[in-house]
Amino acid sequence: MSTVSNQPPLLTPQLMHQLERLELVTRKVFRGRMKGERRSKRQGQSVEFADYRNYVPGDDLRFIDWNLYARLDKLFLKLFLEEEDLHFYALIDNSLSMEFGAPTKLRYAQQLAAALGFIGLVKADRIRIETLGPGSHAASPIFRGRASQWRMLDYLQNIEPAGATSLVDGVKRFCIRNSGKGIVVLISDLLDKQGYEAALRCLLAQQLDIYVVHLLCDEELNPDVRGDLKLVDCEDDDVAEVTVSAPLLKRYQRTLQAFTGGAREFCARRGITYVLADNQTPVETLVAKYLRRRGLVR
Repeated sequence: MSTVSNQPPLLTPQLMHQLERLELVTRKVFRGRMKGERRSKRQGQSVEFADYRNYVPGDDLRFIDWNLYARLDKLFLKLFLEEEDLHFYALIDNSLSMEFGAPTKLRYAQQLAAALGFIGLVKADRIRIETLGPGSHAASPIFRGRASQWRMLDYLQNIEPAGATSLVDGVKRFCIRNSGKGIVVLISDLLDKQGYEAALRCLLAQQLDIYVVHLLCDEELNPDVRGDLKLVDCEDDDVAEVTVSAPLLKRYQRTLQAFTGGAREFCARRGITYVLADNQTPVETLVAKYLRRRGLVR
């Protein structure tokens, strides 16, 4: 039985009703393995007429428009739009630092992955959920079709923190397991002492349409603490004793802005879509407003 069964559902009926009107979109041409409910940018041989082009020796004679030939005495080939499925991957950081906040960043990541996965299932896309931590729970099966939503939600509900997790090692495992082209959404606080850059470069090598949801909690964005504190790193138990004062908080805000600004610039220079999110923004707002504005859904 799930250890989080007492928590509210990841998706309410009201939220699912809002989400089923949306669809995931990609900025890149993709090639699916099965016929889906979406039209790709690649021209194929389906039933949806797209355009004509001049006949070239070797083309399939079945697609010549003979009526046009009778009128113009020239051979033209009919082109069609092919409907294909989309590969969608939600890659969740389940390191111990994601267990911070209320709701925790991990819980919020689960809700966001559930919302985006549900949108894809409604449109018959191929959905896979993965975590960055090692272990048997790192990769889900492929979910496809609306009937798979309960299996997907059950998988998400049972994701737990994985202890010390390396962003780059988790992304490398993901890249080894998945060769399909499509969209990947990395949901992470990017808090790794080794940095996030190497992990994102690994994703770039896969030629995926990459989105980074940089998820921080309100306590990290606007800390409300004062006095003498002993800070313990939840992942490696490093200890730091500090006296929190107004100047220190200002320096913290400058450091935070440099951190988020650096991540945003790193992504922008490499064609990665970056979205800074906090755990107090309703998931439906993040999806229907911010991610819609950035082109992930429509």
